[in-house]
Parts: sequence; C-alpha cells; structure tokens
Amino acid sequence: MIEKRIRKRKKVLIITYYWPPAGGSGVQRWLFFVKYFRRYGIEPVVYTAGGAAYPVIDEKLEKHVPPGITVLRGRIWEPGNFIRKAQEQGAGMLPGNPGMWQRFLTYVRANYFVPDARKFWIKPSVRFLKEYLKEHPVDMIVSTGPPHSTHVIARNLKRKTGIRWLADFRDPWTDIDYFHKLPLTPVNYARHRKLESTVLSEANVVTVVSEEMRKKYLPYNKNCHVITNGFDGEVVPPEPYTGKYFVMTHSGTLNADRNHEIFWEALRELIDEVPGFGKHLRLKMIGNTAPEVKRSIRRHELTGYVEITDYLPYDEMEKVLSGSAVLLLFVNRVPGAKGILTGKIFEYLRSGKPVLAIAPQGGDLERIIKQTNCGILVDFEDKRQLKKGILEYYHAFTGGKLIAATAGVERYARENLTHIMSKLLQ
Repeated sequence: MIEKRIRKRKKVLIITYYWPPAGGSGVQRWLFFVKYFRRYGIEPVVYTAGGAAYPVIDEKLEKHVPPGITVLRGRIWEPGNFIRKAQEQGAGMLPGNPGMWQRFLTYVRANYFVPDARKFWIKPSVRFLKEYLKEHPVDMIVSTGPPHSTHVIARNLKRKTGIRWLADFRDPWTDIDYFHKLPLTPVNYARHRKLESTVLSEANVVTVVSEEMRKKYLPYNKNCHVITNGFDGEVVPPEPYTGKYFVMTHSGTLNADRNHEIFWEALRELIDEVPGFGKHLRLKMIGNTAPEVKRSIRRHELTGYVEITDYLPYDEMEKVLSGSAVLLLFVNRVPGAKGILTGKIFEYLRSGKPVLAIAPQGGDLERIIKQTNCGILVDFEDKRQLKKGILEYYHAFTGGKLIAATAGVERYARENLTHIMSKLLQ
C-alpha cells in the first residue's frame, strides 16, 4: 500500500542554489518544503550547486533533509573571492561611502554578471538537466531565487522540454531593496528587466512571499500566489519573561539601510531619563552587522550594552530567541519597504516573545503583526512612539508581566505552508 502511494506521488525537480551545508535564511524555505513534501504527495528531486562558495555554513541543517531524497549537485564555477565579496555587498551590505576599489568591484558585479554572479552555472545546468530528465521524467520544475540564475535555468529547461514550471521568488528581482544602488548601465538595467519579465510571463505559476510582491507581479502573470515564509517545529507557549536583564535581540543581517538612528537615540535617552533602565538593558545583535551600525552604537555611547555575534547555527539561534525579553525587527528604509517581509518575523512568532519593529505603516509586516497581535510597530521617524513602546515593554519586564499575547501563529508553520505549496504543484 505504501509503495502504491509512492508511485502516485508527483515528481518535482527543485532548482536551488542554496542547500545544506549552506547556512543562513536563503536555504530554509525550500529545505523545509522538501522536509514535508512526501506527506502531501510530492516526491522532490533537488538540483543544487556543487562546490559553491557559500558565505555561511551550517552543517546541522543536514538533519532536516529527508532520507532517500535525490540531491543532484552540478559543479559551479563562481568568480574569484574579490568579486564574491562585492556580490555579498550587493546582497544587502552595500556600504554607505564605498571607496574607489569597492565602487569598481560593485560596478563589475552589476554589469558583467547579469543576472548575478552564478550566470556561469546556467548553460552547464541546462545541458545536464535536459539529459537527466530524459531518463528521470518529472511532473513539474521549480526554481527559487535569488540568485535569479536559477530561474533562467528553469526557463530554458521549460523551453526545451515543455515541462510545467513554478518560479518562486524569496525576494524581488529589480525591486529588491539594494537594486536602486547598483551602478547599472542602461543596457544592463534593460537586460535585468527583460530577463525578469520573461521569467514571470513564461512560468506557469509564480509564488512570492508577500502581498506587495504579488501586486507588482500580477501584471506579468495572473497565476501568482502568496506563500509566506514560516517556522519549523511547535509553537512555544507564551510565558512571562523572568530573566535578570532586559535583553533585546536582533537576529539576521543588520545593514546600513536597517540602521535606524531613532533606535539608538531612544535607547540613549531612556538610559539617561529612566532610573534603572541602563542597569537592566542588554542588546544582542546576531548576524552580519554593518560598520554604520557599529559607528551609531559608539556615537551614542552604547558599546557597553551591546554584544555582537556574526553568526549562529539555526538550532542555537532558537535558544537565543527563547532567552530574550524583546525581539527587534528593523525593515530597510528603501523604495518598496512596505513589501519587505523577512523570514525572521516567523521565527519570532514561534518563540512566543514580544516583537518591536521599525517599519513602514500599511505594509505586509504591519498586517502580520496586527493579525497575530505579536508586538508593536513604529514608523521610521516616530521616536516618541518608539520610546513609548520600549518603556511599555520595560515596565512589563520590571513588573514580571512581560509576555506576548499572540494569536493564530500556527498558520505560519512550515508543514501547513508546505500543504499549500503542494496544492499548487499538484
């Protein structure tokens, strides 16, 4: 009976650059879809990069890969380390005042590697997968980006084989937060736009992670659906925080566009104005932290309150979140900020901890915060409301009553989201 069910599963080829041992947020979305697909009639086959220059390694994520899953690794050639570093800057850490050498590297990255620095993986992947599919047919192809080279691989495969294709966008392409900073020539800007439009229009199905993204992509493809990111595991029941210190934690990349001066100003003023606040305050920054952020911390004389850790494995990050009083979420102050919905909000929801967000009002993040009642969101310039929110949490902490009153968080569990994705693939 079990064998009969397995034969009836839809076979899906998933093209993803990020896969264990890669760490970081880029790997998690499809790793956890794959983890649960078999429960919903999908047999996944993963095609990923062999010998990739991943910026972060997290070997513990391997345990989430189901036994017996076919994982194909196509050897990838990537540019040298100096180009890779420029690429990482473009992926969210573009410095505010780059030097001449950095500007040159960024120019090279932007104009000579379209759609991205994995472009040299496209042709060999199409050749390999075309031959593989002759002997191992699948019912559907999935590509997930960024990097958007994965979408070009899938587009070219569909053109050659006619197999149906779902294009999944974890982040936008030309609307991504840093794109407006890239020194693109008009010709290469047009190349990006053309590639993006062909991917969107030729895919049979498009999935995105936020409602704002869906609105922007609907003119290209009416079969566009929102499937947000999520969390894995059981929801932690909210309990009053009993720690000794008022620990505020930010997880993930904290770049220049997320460095909101009002936050550091508010903390400095509260330390000076509120008795005991400085004695209790502790800040944890887990993830790549931009030089601009570190300068702000020093400028406001907050260094003694802050602990910075470059990276923690996924499992260890859960422990840090559960030991925090308040979780911080800073959205990039860029065009399109209303559509930014980082994966960390869902890990925050699972932790059962109150959230303090600095983000635009009326966006996707505010909708989820209101929907789940998980915390407070203040606009980019509203320092008065920010101080009020921090104080509200601090007084709850000193009174032993700091607790999140979340509701309906289970809808964002990875298994539930996998069920929704599997329906589209069916």
